[in-house]
Amino acid sequence: MNDEYYMKIALSEAKRGCGFVNPNPMVGAVIVKNDEIIGTGYHEKYGKLHAERNAIASCQKSIEGATMYVTLEPCCHYGKTPPCTEAIIESQISTVIIGSKDSNPLVAGRGINVLKKHGIVVKTGVLENECLKLNEVFFHYIKTRTPFVVMKYAMTLDGKIATRTGKSKWITGEAARKHVHTSRHKYSSIMVGIGTVLADDPMLNCRMPNGRNPKRIVCDTNLQIPLSSKIVETANEIPTYIATAAENTEKVTQLQKKGCYIINTPKKDEYLDLNILMTQLGSENIDSILLEGGSTLNYNALNSGIVNKIQAYIAPKIFGGSQAIPSVGGVGIDNPKDAFKFVNRKITVLGEDILLEFDMKEGE
Repeated sequence: MNDEYYMKIALSEAKRGCGFVNPNPMVGAVIVKNDEIIGTGYHEKYGKLHAERNAIASCQKSIEGATMYVTLEPCCHYGKTPPCTEAIIESQISTVIIGSKDSNPLVAGRGINVLKKHGIVVKTGVLENECLKLNEVFFHYIKTRTPFVVMKYAMTLDGKIATRTGKSKWITGEAARKHVHTSRHKYSSIMVGIGTVLADDPMLNCRMPNGRNPKRIVCDTNLQIPLSSKIVETANEIPTYIATAAENTEKVTQLQKKGCYIINTPKKDEYLDLNILMTQLGSENIDSILLEGGSTLNYNALNSGIVNKIQAYIAPKIFGGSQAIPSVGGVGIDNPKDAFKFVNRKITVLGEDILLEFDMKEGE
């Protein structure tokens, strides 16, 4: 077996922590001795032991002289758990194969240096691209301290997210709708505009088996959200943030009594300043957002430059009509050369529907 084989197993282990470790990275580890896997582990939940320590604890045989494969550079600082480098050194592992380095300033090469100083052979860059992609949310958040934003919408072949009467249930089929809930589980929060709340009164929860509910964020410039809405009524069960520029102290008090967190965000033109809101949400340890907004919020998000990824679910249907609601509204751009551009296409077939995923082109 080669290094890539074992790193693929470590990646599979890491993915088991998806949705439970935010804002920490997903990490997997595999321990090999004499071409036999003697231990595996992953970071299971935020605040719990890291992958390396879980892998060491799982071993039933002597670890001395073994090789550890780990998807991310081991930490060397005290946080919610002790440094993983200490556990590796104490276990007398002789070689550590690392997928990607950790850009966290508290680590950033220091973990590798600590291991080398203790005579451990270190190799880096095995399946590096896969390991970096696995933790794109973490690397973005640790660098910017703002959430990684995924703009998601379901549309027809003619780009509509609702008919001229505003009806949108259901554009896509059951397989696509189930897939959405894997994203609600994966990303730490979900954000909508007040228009979506008023039109649909959604719960914005995760209905995936054993899934985790995302924190809910409502962009509500003028504080129009009804106290009787499902989101407000369940705010004590699922963390709920209302971002507003309004100074309606009485309604703010009522919402807070219901369990809502109020974020005072200034306006930019007639809507909330989304760049400031991202900084505010980042300070709340929100590392990622699934943006399930309407047409207007989608355009404002793109125009403000906060979008990192697009998820477009496309159904084999056409609504037609100039009054039907497009996936992206707003004033739009004037010249095709100024279009919002995306790269790294990924296509997934979900029943009769197709999911197109792209990364925002850097510099756009």
